[in-house]
Amino acid sequence: MSHANISIFIPHMGCPNACSFCDQRIISSTSHAPTPDEAEEIIRGAYERISSPEDRAMTEIAFFGGSFTAIDRSYMTALLERASKYLKTPEKDGFRSIRISTRPDCIDEEILMLLKKFGVGAIELGAQSMRDSVLRANLRGHTADDVKRASRLIKDYGFELGLQMMVGLYKSTPEDELFTMNEIIDIAPKTVRIYPVAVLRGTYLAELFDKGEYVLYPFEECVSLCARLMEGFTEAGIKIIRLGLHAEESVENRAVAGFYHPALGELVRSEWVRGIIENELSEKGFARCMASNRNMSILVGHKRSNKVYFADKMVSFHRDDSLPAGIISVNGREFTIQ
Repeated sequence: MSHANISIFIPHMGCPNACSFCDQRIISSTSHAPTPDEAEEIIRGAYERISSPEDRAMTEIAFFGGSFTAIDRSYMTALLERASKYLKTPEKDGFRSIRISTRPDCIDEEILMLLKKFGVGAIELGAQSMRDSVLRANLRGHTADDVKRASRLIKDYGFELGLQMMVGLYKSTPEDELFTMNEIIDIAPKTVRIYPVAVLRGTYLAELFDKGEYVLYPFEECVSLCARLMEGFTEAGIKIIRLGLHAEESVENRAVAGFYHPALGELVRSEWVRGIIENELSEKGFARCMASNRNMSILVGHKRSNKVYFADKMVSFHRDDSLPAGIISVNGREFTIQ
């Protein structure tokens, strides 16, 4: 079993801002805040279902969907108390740790000490952009320096740090997204999530889009840009744990514009691999491409797009099951594809 999350969604509550892109009720597919009893029921069900001690030790309890450290303190503490009962200890098998997501301006030393007490192991911050002008335009209510400050504190207190960035925000350009990538690489989180914008009805972005004030660059440019982001983070040793919103009917029905696509990750990896093959082709005049059976779909591309793209060129695709997961080989050179 690979790493897994038991996801418990906390709706938009406690957050001090209504950001331009945010309709948290839709993103989390619920407007109901789970009671501590309901949260424990979800966790206990997963505990009983995941019976292997090894599998439990690979699993995190994850509170997502809102600004966890900004919710009512007694409610937050009650959720953490229930979750911590199911964590691994020297005396019992249990889940690895608790993961939360929150805002950079809702982190301080006092809250970190409290989170540590209840077994939180990983904290993800919604950075979204590292350009203050973009943060202001999208009503984020925090600065890039807040991201850096909170990140330092989180790492100093021994938590695993994750950062989340968005692509295509109002007043943001592809150059701004690459700047944000480089700033995140300098911060050196363990993980990153990349969220290309989905413009949902009822948000400030949707209003701007309807007025013609918010114009997105082409979808194909977003795919190419995300491929560059994935390559940059991979070269820096940062694990990408999500690209794009989860494919949900509620998002599809409410998206009026943006870069939402149910197979976005596949499209981006196809573009990334295509660039690798093109570089090898230009240098050597041919490209012998190899992957294990498990990874052939990454190599040949979404709906075999790479195979079609290189059909009339000196490019061949071969299966090699000796290659490990996530590795492709082009002309004998191995590349890690997340």
